[in-house]
Amino acid sequence: MDHQGYIAEYLGETARLIDDLKVLAPQIEAAAQMWIDALAAGNKVIFCGNGGSAADAQHLAAELMGRFLIDRNPLPAMSLTVDTSALTAIGNDYGYDKVFSRQLRGIAKPGDVLLGMSTSGNSANVLDAFSIARELGVKTIALTGEGGGKMGEGSDLLIAVPHGKTNHIQEAHIAIGHLICAITEATLCSPKP
Repeated sequence: MDHQGYIAEYLGETARLIDDLKVLAPQIEAAAQMWIDALAAGNKVIFCGNGGSAADAQHLAAELMGRFLIDRNPLPAMSLTVDTSALTAIGNDYGYDKVFSRQLRGIAKPGDVLLGMSTSGNSANVLDAFSIARELGVKTIALTGEGGGKMGEGSDLLIAVPHGKTNHIQEAHIAIGHLICAITEATLCSPKP
């Protein structure tokens, strides 16, 4: 069976979407500035999401804690998706909607930034984390699909990928995340002349 037509169509759709992300340049720049301001002030960037977005959350936290393009000191970041003991204990004792907000309440401080990822923009546990973030003085960035869902209304900054299919939204999320990492790293860590 020949899949070349499907492959070409799929990659064509991905390429169109990546090109369409140019309209989000102001939001991407604003997100990078939020990270830069937080990190320059000694704060951290925190990530959360479910499923593929959970994997992307820990991926982006690792880019800051390790390195992205520049060999430099770590930039303080963490993902609320990686501690299975905390996730399962909180889920069991308080409900799955609390798995991020409970952790956030324990580790966040005013001036931190929370980036919540959800293709629908309606993930209840991310929404609950945004609510607690507001209470704690933590800035929020919603990285979603088309329309932004409820997260768009409950965030300080919405970056809504202009697409409705989960797989393509997630492809765009990692491209946007990498771009924000690159801007942040270049601003904070480029060698000074």
